[in-house]
Amino acid sequence: MKLRIRGNSLRLRLTKTEVEKLAEQGLVEEKTDFGNGQIFVYAVAVSGDFETVTADFKNGQVKIYVPKVIAETWANGENVGIAAEQDSLKLLIEKDFNCLTPRDEAEDADTFPHPKDVDC
Repeated sequence: MKLRIRGNSLRLRLTKTEVEKLAEQGLVEEKTDFGNGQIFVYAVAVSGDFETVTADFKNGQVKIYVPKVIAETWANGENVGIAAEQDSLKLLIEKDFNCLTPRDEAEDADTFPHPKDVDC
């Protein structure tokens, strides 16, 4: 899972495997270890407790909660992303597509075929 933070926006891109894991297990998370016990965690979780996409930040962890119906529809459908706003915070969760320009094979591992790629 890739995380991009820019101002008041969070954008996460999930690979095929991560989208499947989210649908099956209800949680996908990544960790960045800064050393000395400092770990930054970011996660997407399926939740039945919310009607809209919601985010929170507690104890060095960013967690975005997606209602179950929205997560299932997105994971099993053709929609690219889930967009939401929480006050002034913009949230975007997307399926990670392969790049249109050639890159290192590892960059495109486990990605979705790009819809603009005519060879897909």
